[in-house]
Amino acid sequence: MRSYGMGRAARLLGVSADTVRRWADAGRLPTRRDEAGKRLVDGQDLAAFAVALAAEAANGPAEAGEPYTSARNAFPGIITAVRLGDVAAQVEIQAGPHRLVSLLTREAVEELGLAVGMEAVARVKATSVHIDRT
Repeated sequence: MRSYGMGRAARLLGVSADTVRRWADAGRLPTRRDEAGKRLVDGQDLAAFAVALAAEAANGPAEAGEPYTSARNAFPGIITAVRLGDVAAQVEIQAGPHRLVSLLTREAVEELGLAVGMEAVARVKATSVHIDRT
């Protein structure tokens, strides 16, 4: 049976190797280690996961209540500023060399407990930047 390393699996799925590792760590994608300790995905498992991932993208999340998040345009980083207004808020994230700014409601910032120094992921879609607490 053919097996794939994390990098090759990532290329086949159209995501980063880090995303594949996170899916494996979360138990979404079964992996095993070879004799050298390298993490591998069996071809049949990768094929089944690719089909499930495509169905999820087309139909939304497989599990009720689970938010759908795209691996593309996701910028993990650290919150560098939170500015609260009466109704609106501004959150800045430094993600490597990228500074991202999101405008959202004050209520959302408070519910997520966003604060300077926290890790977060900025997801960019069209003209919106969404903040996910990590």
